[in-house]
Amino acid sequence: MAEGSNLFGEIRRMARTSGAVGGIAARVARARVFGIKTDRAVQAEDLREVLGGLKGPLMKVAQFLSTIPDALPAEYAAELAHLQSNAPPMGWSFIRRRMATELGADWQSRFTDFTHEAAAAASLGQVHRARLPNGTDVACKLQYPDMPSTVEADLRQLRLAMAIYHRMDNAIQHEEIYKELSQRLREELDYEREAAHMRLYGLMLADVPTVHVPVPIAGYSTKRLLTMTWLDGRPLLCRLEEDPPQDERNRIAEALFHAWYVPFYHYGVIHGDPHLGNYQVRSDGSVNLLDYGAIRVFHAKFVRGVIDLFEAVRDNDDAKAHYAYETWGFTNLSKEKMDVLNLWARFLYEPLVEDRVRRIQETDDPMFGREVAERVHAGLKRTGGVKPPREFVLMDRSAIGLGSVFVRLKAELNWSRLFRALITDFDEATLALRQADALERAGVPPAS
Repeated sequence: MAEGSNLFGEIRRMARTSGAVGGIAARVARARVFGIKTDRAVQAEDLREVLGGLKGPLMKVAQFLSTIPDALPAEYAAELAHLQSNAPPMGWSFIRRRMATELGADWQSRFTDFTHEAAAAASLGQVHRARLPNGTDVACKLQYPDMPSTVEADLRQLRLAMAIYHRMDNAIQHEEIYKELSQRLREELDYEREAAHMRLYGLMLADVPTVHVPVPIAGYSTKRLLTMTWLDGRPLLCRLEEDPPQDERNRIAEALFHAWYVPFYHYGVIHGDPHLGNYQVRSDGSVNLLDYGAIRVFHAKFVRGVIDLFEAVRDNDDAKAHYAYETWGFTNLSKEKMDVLNLWARFLYEPLVEDRVRRIQETDDPMFGREVAERVHAGLKRTGGVKPPREFVLMDRSAIGLGSVFVRLKAELNWSRLFRALITDFDEATLALRQADALERAGVPPAS
């Protein structure tokens, strides 16, 4: 039986979160308007505690917003960037009932083993390790209860917080960001769609031996249950704590680079959630790529615009930069406003322009990226603000999020050569045909 949103579920969720989200947003607004000083560090810590203790997408949204330049105060972004779900797992009695709903009353007979304890927790569900009668080890991701209501309640809260913040600071207009987040989060509720995304990534990365993609298991998955092959690996953070050698750091970074950008530049598809929990490391330095809920498909013209902006930064070509921004959907760009956007573009593209081995960020100053973002924010506010197009949101999130992982890895690579190898002989028509074929073969449904 399908599980839809219901009014009472939304009310319960909003009652639990409105004080944290609306209250803190209002305090930020008072500080902006009246100059009332507040202890943002304490507020941010409180907000992380509230969101981290809740199953659901509000925590995921917070992680997302922490990567958008100055969409949140610096103290909030720093706290929420490290946010992990620490909500208690579903108990075994609930799991049995839920699995019976998804696979039938005799569901346990379809497994030779099914762990009672969750192997991992996520924002929308938890994962159990199991084994099929043919000996295949699998991961069963089971969605938490009442998630549709939770998503709708959290999206209402997000709209409220964004509206309050925007009234005090219009540097970034959030309408399209909200629309994009809403659509992606609602899509993440559909595990059949995620299974199709998983098949898609299996196709796109079939020739990339350093990246491993789980395979969804037919007959064991529904809209609220996703069963996939189990991949052995260790969380990247755990491996980094052991201080791996430089060559291993480089191998991991190169694998992640291909995991994200082979699909983007060859198929116009991007994994929109480069969160540290979404990849594991194998002993040979290859990686497991996990969680295919937030996937974005782009028109070939948009991908061409990304390449155009790279060439504009490389060649100091303002006319080409303006064309690239318009291709993405930015409008009403004065020269002054475009100069501000170019500050951000140069920050992102610099490692791709320099044809040498280097770190993704060569300064050891952890606030360097934040300082660039603040200059961009000040410039946008001075020039009347900007309205990021929907298509820009996940691409920018992926670039920033993945870049922060490269910084933590301290990887030293020739990023320019890696990038240029991907875009050699780029052709919009070829990408469009390749994309259409892959989407059809994977059975990806159209975006809602």
